[in-house]
Parts: sequence; structure tokens; C-alpha cells
Amino acid sequence: MKLSFPIFASSCLYGICSIHANPSTLRAELLGLVGNNPSGHLDTKIINEFSSKLKDFAATPGVDKSDILFAIGSSVFGVDIAPPKTANSDEEEETPVIVDFDYMKQFMKDVFLSYGCTEDQAEISSDVLIEADKRGIDSHGLGRLKPIYCDRIDKGILWANKPIEIIKETETTALVDGNLGLGLYIGPYCMRLAIEKAKKYGVGFVAVQRSTHYGIAGYYTSMAADAGCVGLSGTNARPSIAATFGVEPMLGTNPLCFGIPSDDGFPFVIDCATSVNQRGKIEKYAREGVDTPRGAVIDNEGIERTDTEGILRDMVLGKCALTPLGGAGDKMGGYKGYGWATTVELLCTAFQSGPFGDEICGIDRSTGEPKPMPLGHFFLAINIESLCSLETFKKNTGNLLRALRQSRKSPKGPGRIWTAGELENDARISRTAQGGMKVPKVLQQNMIDLRDQHPDLKEKYGKFPFE
Repeated sequence: MKLSFPIFASSCLYGICSIHANPSTLRAELLGLVGNNPSGHLDTKIINEFSSKLKDFAATPGVDKSDILFAIGSSVFGVDIAPPKTANSDEEEETPVIVDFDYMKQFMKDVFLSYGCTEDQAEISSDVLIEADKRGIDSHGLGRLKPIYCDRIDKGILWANKPIEIIKETETTALVDGNLGLGLYIGPYCMRLAIEKAKKYGVGFVAVQRSTHYGIAGYYTSMAADAGCVGLSGTNARPSIAATFGVEPMLGTNPLCFGIPSDDGFPFVIDCATSVNQRGKIEKYAREGVDTPRGAVIDNEGIERTDTEGILRDMVLGKCALTPLGGAGDKMGGYKGYGWATTVELLCTAFQSGPFGDEICGIDRSTGEPKPMPLGHFFLAINIESLCSLETFKKNTGNLLRALRQSRKSPKGPGRIWTAGELENDARISRTAQGGMKVPKVLQQNMIDLRDQHPDLKEKYGKFPFE
């Protein structure tokens, strides 16, 4: 990220005045800025001051490159400052390429159109993906366009343009069949249906059968929150999680997601897998060429694995599994994550008489050939006005969340407390300020491959911003 002129100028001015400042003093001042200004990432003056001090801190000889202050600068204040490399450094950094959100969304929309999606399907599907990138959830945005959607369409296990059918419906409920179409389009359709029912009758619940990967669950609960509802959504996925005291992948990473309106300016949205880690994050580790943290994966021998490429290969073959929230065994409460993952699996299969386990693994274990993954989802919307005024509800929510953020901080922590949805809002502000999203080389290549595969894309996108 390039610093704006005001930040650059004030940084230089501060550097002249404090070039000999004590590094421990600078660090204390930086932590003080974070801790004493919970909304400082929205205040230009605080951002500028933080940037100036962080630049001086980075220039301090022998400063720790892994100091959390640099991560705070990047993820919270949108300031990418790091210690300078030494003269004999052999490290090669990838030059970041920032691409405008609108450009990237249009490209993804055009890709879906090239696969035969309708205008509406392509518009909505690309919006779900770009929203993940705006929120900083890189594992579920552009990074999934080719491997999860396009490649599966090419393999004939997902279809770009399939009708959505309502199998059974009442005033407050519906059972929907997605016919193995794009989950990115099926999901918004079903949450809109749940919201419509909630606005009429107070609550709406929609269960879905034979869908496919639907992107970030937080997109759907945000839809509900924006409509003045409490939203709940979940989906099952190909088997990845082992049961507590087991090693066989039996359950999906099965996110359980809530969205709750607040007067903060952004909703409370908790969107996370019921595993310690999820496959998308491990795929991100692979793109970055780093090891998977120990404790997130266990293999058939009960060994905790860290070799990212080997993990991705063996997960497909059923030779290793993710651990549930809390980890393997019961010492850290792994049975809790196991229980929540099972709950989501039940709500995605019991109403729908849907498959689970190997039936949705995406590969025929005997032949190694790809096969469809008919997933289940559920969507719940509760109309807040049916119980109290929306204004009162949002104020009550905001009061609690602000109390949490303003509570006493750990002296060993980053100096700030976040509530769910806040980091994603910070990412949106930061990435919008920097002009869009960073596109690493592996995703640049994905875009090039898709363009070269489709003549209409090649004609429209003769040269990408990074070429």
C-alpha cells in the first residue's frame, strides 16, 4: 500500500524531530495510540500519527520484524510499513499488485457469463465473491473463482445455469432444491426468501438440498442484518473434520454464522468454521508457501501434520483430517467444536434427506474420478420489529459491543479488543483506501488461464492491470 501525501509528509516531519527516539518509548507510544483510541482507525489524525511513529520504529536498528505493531499497522490502520531489509538480504518480495474492486468484480462476472450463467446469476455470484475480498477473507474470494467454481464446471460436477425449485413451502418455511447449480446464486435466493417470510410472519426458515459451495456464510447473515433481521446460516461441506478421538474425516468444516444489526455502523457478524482451521485457509497457506500451524490437522496415524501441500493431497484421499474447534481429544474442549459441527451437518441433511461423508467428498474413492457434491444449507431470519423497535435493538447491541471493546486490555496483547465483524469492516476501509485488493502471482495466473480459455474474455481483457 502506498502512503498518501499527508501521511508521507507528516512521517518525514516526525522523523526529523525524533530520529534519535528510544525504541521502547516509541513502542509504548504506539501501543498507547491503539489502546486509547478504539476508533482511531477511522480518524485521519490518529492514522497519520500512528504511521509517523511506526515508520520511526521500523527504522530502529535491530527492530523485530515480527513485532505485532507492524501487523496492527497493516490490518487495522491500513499502513504497510516494515523494517528495511539488510544489504545482504536474500529475500525476494513479491511486488504487490492492487486491482480495483469494480474491475475485479466485473472480471468475475464476465467469467460466469462465459460459462453460461444468466446476467442475474453472474451479477449475484460475483458480488458474493468480491464481498469476501472486501472483507479481507481472501480464502473465499477471487482465490476460489477458478479452483472451486470454474474447474468444477469444467469437470461436470457443478452446473452454471440450473433452475431453483421450491419443493415444499408454508408461510414461514421452505424446502428448496438447487439442482447442483451455483451455490453463490442459490444462497442469496434462499436468504431473500427467508427475509420475505420474516417480514410478513416474524420468522422465516429455508432449508436447501442439492446445492454447491455458497461462499462466505457471512454474506447471507449480513443480508438479514441489513434488512432489520437477525440472521443465521450454515452449510455442510466435503468431509474434513474428524470426530473427537477419531482420525477419519467425517464432517465438513460446517460454518455456523450469525448476523446481528448494531448501531456501530456495521453489523455483528460471526462467521467461522467449526474446525480449528478450514480447507480454504490451508489452500491460502499453499499459495503463500508456508506450513500449516501445528494442531489444525491430524492424520490416520494420529500425527499432527504441518506439511501444507501433503495435507491438501491427503485430505482428498481421506488420509488426514482437520480437528474441530478445541483441537484433537478433549483436553481443550474439542468435543464442543465436534458437537457444533455435527449440529450444522444435521440441519443440512436431516430436513433434506441429504448425503454426508464420502457421498459429498467430490471424488470417487475407487476410481479417483471427480463426482458432484450435493450440499445442504439452511437460512433463518427473525424480524426484529416483531419483538421490539429496530432502533432500540441496534442501540442495545451497540452498547454491549462497545463495552466489550472498551474493557480492560491484556498488557501482552495488541492494545485493542475487537468484536465480530469489526476486523472485516477494518479490512473494507483499509482496502478501499488503498484502491482495491492485492492480487498475488498465483491468482494473476488463474486470471490469465481463464482469459486464455475463453475467447470472449481474451477479447475484452487483452491486458490485465498487472501485465
